[in-house]
This record gives sequence, structure tokens and C-alpha cells, in this order.
Amino acid sequence: MLADKNTKKTGLETLGEFGLIKHLTKNIITHQSTTLKGIGDDAAILSMEEGKTVISTDLLVEGVHFDLSYMPLKHLGYKAVVVNLSDIYAMNALATQITVSLAVSNRFPLEALEELYSGVQLAAETYGVDLIGGDTTSSNKGMLLSITAIGIAKEEAICYRNGAKPNDLLVVSGDLGGAYLGLQVLEREKQVFKVNPNNQPDLSPYSYIIERQLKPEARKDIGSLLQQLEVKPSSMIDISDGLSSEILHLCAQSNVGCKLFEDKIPLDPTVIQTCEEFKLDSTTVALNGGEDYELLFTIDQEDYPKIKANPNLTVIGHMTEPSEGAHLVTRANTQIALQAQGWNALQ
Repeated sequence: MLADKNTKKTGLETLGEFGLIKHLTKNIITHQSTTLKGIGDDAAILSMEEGKTVISTDLLVEGVHFDLSYMPLKHLGYKAVVVNLSDIYAMNALATQITVSLAVSNRFPLEALEELYSGVQLAAETYGVDLIGGDTTSSNKGMLLSITAIGIAKEEAICYRNGAKPNDLLVVSGDLGGAYLGLQVLEREKQVFKVNPNNQPDLSPYSYIIERQLKPEARKDIGSLLQQLEVKPSSMIDISDGLSSEILHLCAQSNVGCKLFEDKIPLDPTVIQTCEEFKLDSTTVALNGGEDYELLFTIDQEDYPKIKANPNLTVIGHMTEPSEGAHLVTRANTQIALQAQGWNALQ
């Protein structure tokens, strides 16, 4: 949230654009050998001789992608970096650099942007990436934050969405649905606060799912885990828009169908309990919630013995011939056609 009203606030106009950039990035240190020149010139210079370059970018808009009434600015900076790194890891690549572009209205003092950048810097340090540049400008629509992530990968290691084959196993990391439910809890408490600003909610029972929403983590570990297990996914995608949507992306790109088994979808106990509290179906939440940033991938059936005992990975289905379509096989053993009902950026 924005700084306390009683603390001193520094207007951004006192620094100017270049002064602001210099102030916010004064403690940035580069660590990647591929970073030849970072912040401080007309452009960054990278040397990517180790392999292919992988690039992804995301734009986050206040009021559309985040709500500062319950999203602390430090968490926002951290999350903005993480969601981009997740796309790099979904290509089975190593993230190496990021750029940050920011547009803010005059309601944000310098201290607010310091909080935001402290989250950006923490994420960069946590994931071992270099902040190498970006842009700042003014906005009359609150805050807009754009992150570009850059990575490298050997050509033979890169995982696309179009490599899945019939009979490949469908595998997911972690558990699903937590981020969506964390958002529901935060939205509920926001409405309670509007009615009674003196109310102090006890959010401790929801700490896991709220963290999944406010401070998600990208699965950098899965790429190295699969390498150790000597497993090369045939296709891969990160779960940002909901499980059903991502499965359908893999099916469309790979020209295959899919059978997803409801009883195999991994759910944390907090997710199950909160679904009961909100009278929501846990399968629907996992299929359509989004923002979990787990990795969804396919592997050859011959690789199953290598992953079957790993607590980080769950086989949730298998790919089929395209003529069979993409279906959820329910606990009652009925089949329901999968539909993409997750996040739509254009709605």
C-alpha cells in the first residue's frame, strides 16, 4: 500500500526522469557473465554465446492486474518480475536479465517507488537475474508496470508448446488453485474494510493461499530437477491463465487431445478448506483460477519411472489422438469437454 500519510513524501518532480532512474537503481549490481553493460547507457549490451536467446514481456495495469488497496508495492515489484521469469522457465531456459518500465501518476511519491523497486531487486537477487534497463514516464491512469525477461538455453533443451504426442503423460508441478482463492479472501476482506475500517481481519488461516496470490514463486527448480532426472519434456507451458486454458494451448499447438483426471489434480488442504468456506468447487477453481505459475508439461511414458516418486511432480492425465478432443474425466468416470474459462486479458 502507499506510504503512511504522516511520513515525509518526496515528489518525483524534484528528481526528474534521469535522477529518478539513478536513484532507484543506485544499488543494482550485475552478476551474469552475459551482461556486458547494464543500466547507464543508451542500451544494454549482452553476450549470449552460450546458446539461444529467449525473451518474454508482460504489462501489468493498476485496476486490471493488481489492486493497491491490498497489494503492497514491494510485493507488486517482486510478483511482476516472477511472472515474467516463469515464462522463461516454461521454455526450459535459464533467466539471465530483466528490464523494468514504469508509468506512474503524481499520487506516487518517491518513497512508494523505492518500495516497488525493493521488490524488483529482491526478485532479481533471489532468481539470479540482472536488472539492465527500462524506462520511466508519467501516467494519468495510476500505475503501469512492464517487465521484459531475457534468458538463454541450448537449442536442444528448449521446450515449445507444440511437441506433445498422443500417449504422452501430462505432468504438473506443485499444487493448483491457491492464488485464485487468495484473491477471493483479499477481495472479501476489502469489502469488509469498506463497511468497518476498524476491523482487523485474522488472515493467518489463509497465509499459504494469500502468499500464492501476493508473492508467487516461479519454478526455476523444475528445469534443473528434470535435467537431473534425465527427462526432456516434449512440450511445456506455465499456468498463468488456469489449468484448462493451458492444457488447451498444448493440445492446439501440438495437435493432440487430452484426458485430464479430476482425482489426480493436486490441491493443498488450505485450498480444499477455503473452497468449502466459499462454497466453491475445488476442481473448477483449479481449472479456471490461474496465477499459480506452476509448470505444466508432457513427457514420454518411458520416463514415468524417473518422476513417479518425486513430490514436486504429479501426473494428472495423458495426451490422446486429436479426434478424441480434450476432456476432464470426473471422479464419477464421466467425461466433460474442457473449456478455457480462465483469465482473458482482453475482457
